[in-house]
Amino acid sequence: MIKKIKLILKSVREYKKQAILTPIFMVGEVALECAIPYVMSLFLDKIEEMGMSIQFNVLLPYIIGLVAMAMASLLFGVLGGRTAAVASTGLARNLRSDLYKKLQSFSFENIDKFSNSSLVTRMTTDVTNAQQSFQMCIRIVVRAPLMLIFSIIMAFINGGNMAWIFIGIVPVVALGLIFIMKLAMPVFQRVFKRYDALNESVQENVSAIRVVKSFVREDYEQKKFNTASDNITKEFIKAEKILSFTNPIMNFSIHLSNVLVCAIGAKVIYDSNKTALTIPQLSSLLTYGVQILMSLMMISMIIVMLAMSLESIRRIAEVLEEEPTIENPENPIHELDDGSIVFKNVNFKYKEKAEKYTLSNINLDIKSGQFIGIIGSTGSGKSTLVNLISRLYDTKEGEIIVGGHDVKEYDLDSLRNNVAVVLQKNVLFSGTIEDNLRWGDENASLDEIIKASKIAQADEFVSTFKDGYKTYIEQGGTNVSGGQKQRLCIARAILKKPKILILDDSTSAVDTKTDKLIRMGLRNEIPNTTKIVIAQRISSIEDADQIIVLDDGHIDQIGTHEELLKTNAIYQEVYNTQTKNGGDK
Repeated sequence: MIKKIKLILKSVREYKKQAILTPIFMVGEVALECAIPYVMSLFLDKIEEMGMSIQFNVLLPYIIGLVAMAMASLLFGVLGGRTAAVASTGLARNLRSDLYKKLQSFSFENIDKFSNSSLVTRMTTDVTNAQQSFQMCIRIVVRAPLMLIFSIIMAFINGGNMAWIFIGIVPVVALGLIFIMKLAMPVFQRVFKRYDALNESVQENVSAIRVVKSFVREDYEQKKFNTASDNITKEFIKAEKILSFTNPIMNFSIHLSNVLVCAIGAKVIYDSNKTALTIPQLSSLLTYGVQILMSLMMISMIIVMLAMSLESIRRIAEVLEEEPTIENPENPIHELDDGSIVFKNVNFKYKEKAEKYTLSNINLDIKSGQFIGIIGSTGSGKSTLVNLISRLYDTKEGEIIVGGHDVKEYDLDSLRNNVAVVLQKNVLFSGTIEDNLRWGDENASLDEIIKASKIAQADEFVSTFKDGYKTYIEQGGTNVSGGQKQRLCIARAILKKPKILILDDSTSAVDTKTDKLIRMGLRNEIPNTTKIVIAQRISSIEDADQIIVLDDGHIDQIGTHEELLKTNAIYQEVYNTQTKNGGDK
C-alpha cells in the first residue's frame, strides 16, 4: 500500500511548497494553542496574588502576550488552511489529469479490464476522497497527534501528577475508538462497489434513453437505480450507526475526566492550601483535558477517512499502475511507404486464458490500392481482423506487415494516422459538422472538407441545412440520422488522407444507391488508398478486387464475386438469401 501512496503523491508536483508549509503552520498553531492555557493560568495566578490592589501595568505584558499568541495562532491556522486547500485541490487536479492521460495511452485490451462506470467513479468520487485525505494528512494528521502530545506535556508541567488522570483515561478511550473503527472500516470499503453499480445504472440509462422510452421501461430503470441508490444508503447508515457511538464515548470521557480533575484537584488545593495546585492551574488542566480527548476523537475520524481513502487510493493506483499493452518501439518508423498489408500465420485471442482463438491461421496478401471486401457471419472475427492492422490490439502469434514493415515497428501515431478506421459504432462529438470533420485533419480547408464530404455523399444533405457545415451536432449526433452519421464519419476518415481506409460495416444505414455512389467515389478519388470494406450486404462488396469470406475466426475462401458464387457455399447462401424474392440484388 505504501507503494501506491507514493505513486499518488507523485501528482503533488508543483504544489510541494504548499504541502510542506502546511505542517509547519500546524506546528506553530498547536504550540500556541497549548501555550495559551498555561500563560492564562499564570495571568490568573498574578491577579490572585494582587488581591484587591490590581496593578494594570503588571498585567499588561500578560494581556499583550495572550492577544499576540491568539492572533499568531489564528494567522498560522488561516495560512495552514489556505496552503492545505491549494495543495489538496492541486493534487486532485493533477490526479484527474494523470488518470485521463493514462486512459488515452491504453490499448483496447487495457480498457477492457475496467468498466466505464468504474473509471468514472475513480476519476470523480475516488479522486475527491484522495484529495480530502491528503488535506487531512498534511493538516489534521499533523495537528491532532501534536495537540495530544503537547497537551499531555503541558498538563504535567502545569498540574504535575494530576495529569495521570488523562493518561489513565486515554487508553480506555483509544481502545473504544479502535473497536468502533474496526467495525466501520469494512462497511466503508464496500460502499465503493455500490458506487460503481450506481454509476453503471445512470450511464446505461442516459446512453440508452431512446431504447428505454421506446420499450416503456422507465419504471424498470427507476427501480434499478433506486436499488443501487438504496444499497449505498444502507451501507452508509450501517457505518453511521457504528460511528454514532463515538460522540457518547467522547462526551462520557470528557465529563469523567472533568469530574475526576475537579474532585481530586479540589482536595489537593484544600490539603496543600494552594501550594501544590492553584485554581487557575486546575482551570488550565480542564482545558488540556478537553484538548487531549478531542485530539483522540479527531484521530479516530482521521482513521475512518483514511480507511475510505486507502480504498480509493488503491483503485486510482490500479489505473495508474496499469501498463499499456501496446507501446512505441525504441526507434520507430514514422513513414508508411504504401498501403500494402500482409498477414503471416496470425493467431489472436483477447485473453491469454481463452481456450479458443478469435482468429486462427490468417494469411493474407493485400496490394496497395486494392479494394478488399470482407464478409462473414456475426462473431466470425471481421472487426477483430481489421483492428489488428492499426494495432488497436496486438497479435500474440504471427506477424502483420503494413507498407513493408511489421506494424510493431511503427510509431503508433504515424501508423494510426495512415490507417483510418470507421468503426461499427459511429461517434460524433458535440460541436459543428465542420469541427467534427476536422478530427480527420485539423488544418483542413473548407474546400477539402467539402470534397471529402462529396466523396462520402455527405455534402448532399449538409448543403440542405440552414447553417451548412456550421450546423451544430448534439452530443452523440442525436440530431442527425444513422445514415447521415455514417457518411459524416466516412468523410472524417477520408480527410486524414490515409494509406489504408477501413470501413467496418459503415454503410449499413444508407440505401444501396448511396452505398454504390460512396464506393465509386472512393475508387475514383482515392485510387492509391487501400480500401477494406466489411459488409453484411453482398451488394456493398461485389465489385471488390478480392472478397475474404470469414467463418468462425478463419478464412474460408478468398476470391472475386464471380469465383465465390461458383465455389463457396457460405457466400452462395448469403447471396441467395439476399437476392431471393427481390432482395438487395
